[in-house]
Amino acid sequence: MSIGKINFGAGPAALPPEVLHDVSKAVWRYKNTGYSILELPHRGAEFLEIIEESKSLVRGLCGIGSDYEVLWMHGGGRMQFSMIPMNFLSGKETAGYIDSGHWAAEAIDYARYYGDIKILGSSKETKYDRLPAWPAAIPADTKYLHFTTNNTIYGTQYHNIPDISIPLIGDMSSDIFSCKRDYSRYAMFYAAAQKNIGTPGVALVVIHKSLLDGITNKLPPMLDYKAQVKENSILNTANVSGIYVSLLMLRWIKAKGIATIEAENDQKAAMLYEAIDNSKVFVPHVKEVAHRSKMNVCFIAKNEALEKDFLKLCEQNDIIGLQGHRAVGGFRVSLYNAITAESVTRLVELMKEFETKV
Repeated sequence: MSIGKINFGAGPAALPPEVLHDVSKAVWRYKNTGYSILELPHRGAEFLEIIEESKSLVRGLCGIGSDYEVLWMHGGGRMQFSMIPMNFLSGKETAGYIDSGHWAAEAIDYARYYGDIKILGSSKETKYDRLPAWPAAIPADTKYLHFTTNNTIYGTQYHNIPDISIPLIGDMSSDIFSCKRDYSRYAMFYAAAQKNIGTPGVALVVIHKSLLDGITNKLPPMLDYKAQVKENSILNTANVSGIYVSLLMLRWIKAKGIATIEAENDQKAAMLYEAIDNSKVFVPHVKEVAHRSKMNVCFIAKNEALEKDFLKLCEQNDIIGLQGHRAVGGFRVSLYNAITAESVTRLVELMKEFETKV
């Protein structure tokens, strides 16, 4: 089922047609309430059902139990950049961060307001064209280690990580539920919704209770994870419609299955990287194959002057969202879960067609 243009944008990202169909119905009338999901009371029984079903689906998809708390929060990823050190660091306590890209670097900048931040790995010097080495040794007094699982701007992704003995916190904004993953290894993980699990304005936050129990800082309730848990994500007016879209995405992911989604993502990424690696026109940003992202494929044209021509050709063929981030330039193709293999095939065909004309 197609609804129009192929959207390879990094976020807000494409949503499955089935989800868009269900959202459109709910915007007009939500179930048998007689009013729209946009009007649904955030403290009513219907929204409580949405919250509880979404929490159950997250636990099921992650293979985690009631020892984790599931929250839906405002503020996107940047709010979590602040709240994590604000809640978990006291005084001069130390946290470890891995600097693997733009958003990882922003998380570091925000954390420095609240504690002693140690960068335990960085690939900044090579313009983030690879992943930094995982830290061989982590100081024993480190309260937690924070890292970004997938780097959207530069196109790198951690596919395997070693075990560590301190709490691990993962920013999974751009690759959550895109592959099989042992979520029980994380003391906390979070994801801004607008890439793989919904629309802007919502963030999924999952925290192990042992990490919550260690919070001693006195904070305003809105910035306090314990207060958010106590109020079941409804401390203030929640983003009802945004959380509902995430619920629909979670249902879609469960119905499709993580194994199937991962296989499709592998296929899409392999197809596109093969086209780039064999191209006479295009060059990948990330040369290290093991470090390449399966979610965001970043590349440039050998001749920069050709880039506008290729973007124009894509737009003429109803393909949008390809322009790379200003920090890198070139192109960025986001292969989130809602993107089909057929859409990637169409893009590859256009790349080959373009090569014959230049």
